[in-house]
Amino acid sequence: MAEDRKGFKIKDDKLGEVKIADEVVAIIAGLAATEVEGVSSMAGNITNELVSKLGMKNLSKGIRVEVIDGVVSVDVALNIAYGYTIIDVSSKVQEKVKSAIENMTGLEVSGVNIRIASVDMGKSR
Repeated sequence: MAEDRKGFKIKDDKLGEVKIADEVVAIIAGLAATEVEGVSSMAGNITNELVSKLGMKNLSKGIRVEVIDGVVSVDVALNIAYGYTIIDVSSKVQEKVKSAIENMTGLEVSGVNIRIASVDMGKSR
């Protein structure tokens, strides 16, 4: 699968080509991660309440996506709510992000690396 600065191809046949921007994969990852209970927000991101006002593009903050030969590697930086087990929340985020990207794009996800940037004391169990 060919890649360039603006994205990568997932399909190229007689009907035409389909390209996905890296940021689209990052947004998919951000949406999946914030659906997990215990995730307060993406690191360097706004809270979910403001997303609807400012747009979905902000969900890609705190996420780095690398696509090589149709295989995706994702780095996710997030803020965890106080009182949740980091290992449990991280595992759920990894599973959810991997599943969302694979189901929506058809690409293989080689890994989802999690970095806990902070603990949100305002959101707890």
